[in-house]
Amino acid sequence: MRNDIRERRAETGESQADLAASVGVTRQSINAIERGRYDPSLELAFALADHFDCRIEDLFDPEPDEG
Repeated sequence: MRNDIRERRAETGESQADLAASVGVTRQSINAIERGRYDPSLELAFALADHFDCRIEDLFDPEPDEG
């Protein structure tokens, strides 16, 4: 799943640790989400969207099917 969390975080000047603390997860979780290695739970996706004052659909976009 693609996301633009890194870009939004950069726009706000937040570190991964800052964002993690704001949404109640570890910095490693934020890193894994940004790198596309971990898809957040629905609860975390809502928390991230709330943090950035946007919709979940604005943050996350499923990759198109390859086939």
